[in-house]
Amino acid sequence: METNGQKANPYVGDCPSRQILNLIGDKWTTLVIGLLDGHTMRFSELRRRIGGISQKMLTQTLRNLERDGLVERTVYPEVPPRVEYSLTPLGETLTGPLSALMVWAEDHLDAVAYAQQKYDSQN
Repeated sequence: METNGQKANPYVGDCPSRQILNLIGDKWTTLVIGLLDGHTMRFSELRRRIGGISQKMLTQTLRNLERDGLVERTVYPEVPPRVEYSLTPLGETLTGPLSALMVWAEDHLDAVAYAQQKYDSQN
């Protein structure tokens, strides 16, 4: 991919690809994308299913994902208004890579915990 005639390079400080890596590397983004994979959900359901996320952080995460074209927000003209979130086709392209990262984290949880304990005991 090229940006302003130059190839994208996340190692360059002002490259837009770094902003994208920052977005998808965020823990809340990963969890929201994971829950929306194949589902449409309301804000309250997302908040209930993501332990530890505040209303403010979920709102900010959803807005960022919507701005970047990964999540679609649909408002239904009802009283009270019903709002649902789903992945866009672009957002769906992230589910495979993020799912692989989540599986890796689950598979290597014990090894990482062991490494942390070993490091902490030596320092």
